[in-house]
Amino acid sequence: MSDTSPLAVVLAAGKGTRMNSDLPKVLHEAAGKTLLAWVLDALSDAGCHDQIIVVGYGGDSVRTDVGARPGVQFAVQQKQQGTGDAVRAAAPLIESINAIGDRSRPVVIVCGDSPLLRPSSIRSLLEAFQSTGAACLLGTAITEDPSGLGRIVRDADKQFVCITEEKDANESERLIQEVNMSTYVFAADQLLWALERINTNNAAGEYYLTDCPKVLLDAGKQVDAVACLDPSETLSVNTPQQLVAVANALQTVQR
Repeated sequence: MSDTSPLAVVLAAGKGTRMNSDLPKVLHEAAGKTLLAWVLDALSDAGCHDQIIVVGYGGDSVRTDVGARPGVQFAVQQKQQGTGDAVRAAAPLIESINAIGDRSRPVVIVCGDSPLLRPSSIRSLLEAFQSTGAACLLGTAITEDPSGLGRIVRDADKQFVCITEEKDANESERLIQEVNMSTYVFAADQLLWALERINTNNAAGEYYLTDCPKVLLDAGKQVDAVACLDPSETLSVNTPQQLVAVANALQTVQR
């Protein structure tokens, strides 16, 4: 693997219970390719050729479907304990790859069920990361309808403060139109450091990846959010109806 090019971590461990199918969610097809294939191709086109896919439910099927793509490795999330836990499952691979390269090598983290993610958006996020020297950058979008999405809270100086999930948002936070897209880039060493410090002290009893930016921010590290994604990229797949909507969008959206 190369020493300085970005490394990608793709979260693909979920079953997708609302899909009403035994097939792992990321292996459902839209516009001629699996959801996961769309994401992996976008990452490759953006220069993220080293990819760690975190698998869980149906992991063997995912491995078989991905086949012998160059630069791909797999990590296993043994239990579904949140997005932070999924990335923690990939931590040993990140650490071993990082040991032979730049300690601050960019690590891009995305979800495997977001096929509308564009290579240009990933490139823009990486360019901003390189220019700012941040420990973490979040790729966000400005959308007219932020319903169901985490809001990006900023202070009076427009600096990133935190991500507030809709269920936890107050009335003013619900009006925020900048939303979290579950698309991140971390400096590898900072990500590994933050993963060791997140906990399950929340209502769901899970490890949240969204806690990592706050951990870094509280430690005095530079964390920011960049609205470099298109609102169309907010479309992910959790239901058969959303799969149809994504398939239709893929036919028309220029990637």
